[in-house]
Amino acid sequence: MSNAQILTAAQMRDAEQALFDAGTSVFELMKIAAGGAAEWVRRVAAGRSVTVLCGPGNNGGDGYVIAHRLREAGNAVTVIAPVEPKTDAARQARALWNGEVLTSGGKAAGGVLVDSLFGSGLTRPLSGEHALLLRDLAARHHLTIATDVPSGVASDTGALLDERLPRFDLTLALGAWKFAHWMTPGRSIMGSLRLVPIGIAPVKGAARLIEKPRLSVPAVDSHKYLRGLACIVSGEMPGAAVLAAEAAMRGGAGYVKLLREGEDRTADPALVVDGQPLAKGLSDDRIAAVLVGPGLGRSAEATQRLRIALDSGRPAVIDADALIALRPKMLGNRSDILATPHDGELETLCRNFGVIAESRIDRARALAKTSGMVIAAKGPTTIIAAPDGQVAIAPPAPSWLSVAGSGDVLAGIAVSRMANRRSPFEAACEAVWLHGEAARQCGAAFTPNELARAVPPAIEACL
Repeated sequence: MSNAQILTAAQMRDAEQALFDAGTSVFELMKIAAGGAAEWVRRVAAGRSVTVLCGPGNNGGDGYVIAHRLREAGNAVTVIAPVEPKTDAARQARALWNGEVLTSGGKAAGGVLVDSLFGSGLTRPLSGEHALLLRDLAARHHLTIATDVPSGVASDTGALLDERLPRFDLTLALGAWKFAHWMTPGRSIMGSLRLVPIGIAPVKGAARLIEKPRLSVPAVDSHKYLRGLACIVSGEMPGAAVLAAEAAMRGGAGYVKLLREGEDRTADPALVVDGQPLAKGLSDDRIAAVLVGPGLGRSAEATQRLRIALDSGRPAVIDADALIALRPKMLGNRSDILATPHDGELETLCRNFGVIAESRIDRARALAKTSGMVIAAKGPTTIIAAPDGQVAIAPPAPSWLSVAGSGDVLAGIAVSRMANRRSPFEAACEAVWLHGEAARQCGAAFTPNELARAVPPAIEACL
C-alpha cells in the first residue's frame, strides 16, 4: 500500500514527523532520500557531468547530498545555489558537500541538470531570477532530472505556478507519490517517474494510485449467472448502447443483455436483445448490474427510462445522457451506484446536487459524499472518489483514448466488473485500468470497436 499511496504535502510532513518521532533525524532521513535519488542520477548520467541546482530549504539539502554522492562515484559535479541554506539539515548537507558552490549559472552546461531548487512545499510562483536560472540551465543540459516535484509545480494539485517551466526527462518522487505526479498539467512536464522509498508508513485516508488488478479465471463450476448477468439499457441512439454491450461481453460478465424494446437490429448474434418493456426486462432477479446512459437521449421518455432502471433496485452504472437527467431524488439512499462523468457532466452533476468546489478532485470528493455514488471523473487524469472518502487516481493512459465512443467502452467494462460482484469503487478501479491497458494493446489511431475487442488481452494481462 505504501508504494501506491499518494500524499498531500501536509500528509507527507506528518509521515516524516512520525519517522522523526521514532528517532530518525532530519539529516539522516535526508541522506536516505538523497542517496536513493543519487543512485538514479548516477545511472542516468552514465559518467557524464552533473549540475545540481540547490535551493535554501530541505529540497536544496537533498541536492547537496546528491552532489556529494555523485562526486564519490566519480562524476564531475557542479553545484549552483543562488541562496544560502536556511534549515539546519540543509546547512549540514552543504557542509557534507564541502566544495565550491556557484551562486549563478555561469557557463554550467553539458550532461545532466538536477533540479533541487524547491520541492513539494512550494505554493507560490518562483521569483523571476530563479525562474530564469532554471530555464537557462535546463536549456544548456542534455538531460534534466527533478527531485521530488519540479520547481514551479504545485504538489497538491499539479498546477503550473510559472509559465515556460522546462520539461524534465525524469522526476524522482521522494518517499511517496504526490498528487502532482499524476495530475495534469504538472504531470505533463515530469517525464518518466520513479519512486525513491524512505520508509514512509501507510497513511490513513491517503489517496492511492490505481494498480493492475489481480483477476482470476472462473471457477471450474462457474456458469453464466454465477459470473454475472449485466444489462445495458438502450435508448434513442442505440449504437452507443451496443458498443457498451460489446465491451461488457468482453469484460468478464457471464451474460450480457441489451434491453431494447422493438425490433432486434443488432448485428452480433452473441448479444442477447430483450425486447420486452423495460420494467419487465429489469424484473429478472438474476440481474447483477445494469448500465444506463450510453445513447439514452435527453427526452422525457429517456428520463423515464432512467427512473425505471434506478427503481429496479439493481446495482447500476450511470453514464452519458443519464448523468444529465439524474436528480438527487431519483437515488434515495442507494450505495451501489457508479457514475462515470467527463468534465462537462461532472459540472452538471455538481450543479444539480448543489456541490461547490474548486478543483476536479474536490468536486469528485464532494459529489461522492453528497450523492452517495462512487464518482469516476474521467479525463486526462481520471479520479475515482467514494462516499467514504476513498480516492484513487489512474496512471496515464494513451492519449489515443480521446475518441468518440471510448467512454461507452469504459462504461461497458464497468458494468461487467460490477456484474462480477465487485463494489462500485472496485469496479471503477478495475475498469479504468483495463480501459487504459486495452488502449495500449490497440496501439495508435483505433476505433471504439477495436478498443472493445482489446479488453480480453487486457484481462489476460491481469491473470
